[in-house]
Amino acid sequence: MPTAPSIGDISALAQDAGIERVHVLAWRDLVDIEAGGSELHAARVLALWAEAGIDITMRTSYAQGHPYTGTRDGYRIVRKHGRFMVFPTTVVSEVLGSLGPRDGIIEIWNGVPFLTPVWARGPRSTWIHHVHRDMWEMVLEPGLAKAGKFFEHRIAPPLYRRTPIVTLSESSRTEIIDYLGLPASRVRVVPPGIDQRFHPSGDKSETPLVVAVGRLMPSKRFDDLIATMAEVRALVPTTELVIVGDGYERPSLEAQIASLGAQSWIRLAGRVSDEELLSLYRKAWLVASASIAEGWGMTLTEAAGCGTPSVATDIAGHRDSVAPDLSGLLARSPREFTEQVTAVLTNTSLRDQLSVGALQHAATLTWTATALGTFTPLAEDAVRRQKGRR
Repeated sequence: MPTAPSIGDISALAQDAGIERVHVLAWRDLVDIEAGGSELHAARVLALWAEAGIDITMRTSYAQGHPYTGTRDGYRIVRKHGRFMVFPTTVVSEVLGSLGPRDGIIEIWNGVPFLTPVWARGPRSTWIHHVHRDMWEMVLEPGLAKAGKFFEHRIAPPLYRRTPIVTLSESSRTEIIDYLGLPASRVRVVPPGIDQRFHPSGDKSETPLVVAVGRLMPSKRFDDLIATMAEVRALVPTTELVIVGDGYERPSLEAQIASLGAQSWIRLAGRVSDEELLSLYRKAWLVASASIAEGWGMTLTEAAGCGTPSVATDIAGHRDSVAPDLSGLLARSPREFTEQVTAVLTNTSLRDQLSVGALQHAATLTWTATALGTFTPLAEDAVRRQKGRR
């Protein structure tokens, strides 16, 4: 039986590749008010790289109420400029060497890339959690949305054809290959891990409880989830819904809840502590996601670690974070979503079966394996370049 990956494996890989210092370019930092799964993924991975002895500098946009520079879990963070200016200013900083020397660079392509293949010399790798595709129209006015979509689909991809790409799921890999046109040989899947603190404890809620977690933004489709839960409530009258997260969609969701007269059983919890989130995962009968775009449904696998099954939309990202019919169910239509939620809430045998499957699925995911897997393409690129020079 192969041994589990360790921090020592990352250290050895970095040493063999001659990588001591890595710069990471990201749109947002974990402390940003709109931080989500992408930022959590980066924070977990970089903390383990730092623990392995790698000198990490992360460059992101300014986060409200936080200093321009700081440290977290052993690595340096530079937070400067706004959501749009972070891209050109980061490139200028790197070209001028303002962030110090580096042996490798990681770019997190979150809709808009930093275009590292154009200007960055030396070993590099790019993380693409998911293709934004139809999300552009949901977050930008039509003109900007069209430009963003064209840039993502047509302008940027040819520049990355020789860049190692890391994504979170096989379904996202397929989208990257089919929609962005990147070579299959360059795209590697490395699933995210689950913290050990996500494990079963205590009792489930006495009445049916559905929990959903994420930023309150259009692509998460919390409005669809609320509409679905109104139908479920008519069939399962004691059902409650708790939505965890904050964002600019909150006022419209509050208005929707009020129009349904659902204030007594739907709660917008906002941002909650880690302890409260863990408690909700454990008490929930299921977690749900109606999102239309995800690189990986991290909240679904966190809940799975607590033995809580999922019902989610059948999209890239969900197809791998949910093991269909083992850890949860995937819905291809709003009607099927309603039927599946109702089935899990009313069928004890099905719910127990999926709970056992959720624990089995969660046991296969560790952050150390993720950290090693995401570092490997960068190390391989460094070794390839060394051989080319020789």
